[in-house]
Amino acid sequence: QVQLVESGGGSVQAGESLRLSCAASGYTVGTYCMAWFRQVPGKEREMVARISSVGGRAYADSVQGRFTISQDNAKQTLYLEMNSLKPEDTATYYCAAATVPFCPGRSRSGYTYWGQGTQVTVSS
Repeated sequence: QVQLVESGGGSVQAGESLRLSCAASGYTVGTYCMAWFRQVPGKEREMVARISSVGGRAYADSVQGRFTISQDNAKQTLYLEMNSLKPEDTATYYCAAATVPFCPGRSRSGYTYWGQGTQVTVSS
């Protein structure tokens, strides 16, 4: 049974940083594509960053240069380092895992497993 458990969310001021973690069990980090999505009430869940099995990374334009996705295969953990946070980054952040090595794109439909989400709130 695959489980993805996010942690690291919280409330911060604009300009500060947070690091989100996603601990995986029943799933081998580094074998397939993984991603971070975020969602605010009333809006579609959007992809923030993704990383392929060979380490290729892609980011949403809104976070390019501020967020970094990484993974630690030994710890079976996916990370999202978020710097220079802005109020518009406020959302629930979700870890997602695909079952293919290449990344299926920005659509949530390409990802099979999801975490429960962790809230990030950025105040101005």
